[in-house]
Amino acid sequence: MTTAHVAEVTTRGAGVDIGPAEVTDGADLWRLARDAGDLDVNSPYSYLLWCRDFAGTTAVARDASGRAVGFVTGYLRPEAPGTLFVWQVAVDGSHRGTGVAGALLDALSARVAAEHGPIRLEATVTPGNVASDRLFRSYARRHGATVTREVLFPSDAFPDAPDAGGGHEPEVLYRIGPPA
Repeated sequence: MTTAHVAEVTTRGAGVDIGPAEVTDGADLWRLARDAGDLDVNSPYSYLLWCRDFAGTTAVARDASGRAVGFVTGYLRPEAPGTLFVWQVAVDGSHRGTGVAGALLDALSARVAAEHGPIRLEATVTPGNVASDRLFRSYARRHGATVTREVLFPSDAFPDAPDAGGGHEPEVLYRIGPPA
């Protein structure tokens, strides 16, 4: 592990170290996204680029052996620099239900706020993704923030829209803030 890792979090007996992404994490982030089962998986190349270009707004959880067991990717919105948009959250099956996802969000938002000032959080969640809904609502409760929701991208905005034989659910925008 490198000295860049800034937060130590213990969750239900399984210690994880949370820190910024490194380029060498790219393949692991791709694997975690693929194995999550409910994420839109991007190309392996995109995760490598993400770990290079957005390392400061990405957090990776590593187990005691240094293996990546979770991540959250995000970026500061160019039109709203005080807003951290959370792109993806994934946790290895062996660590689900242990609080790793919440710890990742807490660590990342704290790091970004320390570097850039108070932030709001945004993320999109499909209506059927109950785990993500719970994750973001729980984050808001922990931080004394409100949550508003509205459809950002309707189903028919996607190339695999139902009328094209596909069926992407709408992406509902969660806005969490202001920070307490």
